[in-house]
Amino acid sequence: MTPDEAPFPATERTTIGRSPDRGTRDRRVAEAILDEGVLCHVGVTTDHGPVVIPTTYARRGDELLIHGSPAASWLRATGKGTPVCVTVTMVDGLVLARSAFHHSMNYRSVVVFGQAEPITDHGEKAAALDAIVEHIVPGRTAEVRPMRDDEVRGTLVVRLRLDEASTKIRAGGPIDDDDDLDLVDVWAGVIPVRTAFGEPEPDELSEALPTPPSVVDYGR
Repeated sequence: MTPDEAPFPATERTTIGRSPDRGTRDRRVAEAILDEGVLCHVGVTTDHGPVVIPTTYARRGDELLIHGSPAASWLRATGKGTPVCVTVTMVDGLVLARSAFHHSMNYRSVVVFGQAEPITDHGEKAAALDAIVEHIVPGRTAEVRPMRDDEVRGTLVVRLRLDEASTKIRAGGPIDDDDDLDLVDVWAGVIPVRTAFGEPEPDELSEALPTPPSVVDYGR
């Protein structure tokens, strides 16, 4: 087993206290969730207090790439070695039980802990930004104007190694108390949640152009 295939180590921060049977340290499971998602939430403590910011990201090998404006205090804080927590969650269903207490959700989530490192090399930063675009829309970088040097310089990019992470998954139907199973007149089950991508909508300058390969039949 190579290092990038080894399971995540059990740490105090990644040990699951509630429903530990739903957790897994399997790195491949975590990577699959990270690769499917497009939105993460970054939690960090800044000079103005703790913040949690939604943003795009990319997984590249054993690291997460996050970018933003150098003016963003939360992103500057991550680049100073401040501990961060990055969460990606996919909601798969609303679970309706026979009691209000046992209502739940089906989900897949990955929580990554660590210290982010700013990418300062110009070429590495440009490659990281391309990786983020490719994560969101595979094949897109080959269809558009490459980023200019000033655009790369004007963007802050940090990397967070996937060394400490916790993955938790819930699937299936409601888990009712035995006594509640007698409530045969109460409906219980799952309302599936699915992310659907609609028909591409070109802007005014693109109406006469064919839809590019990266956009045709887009899905995740």
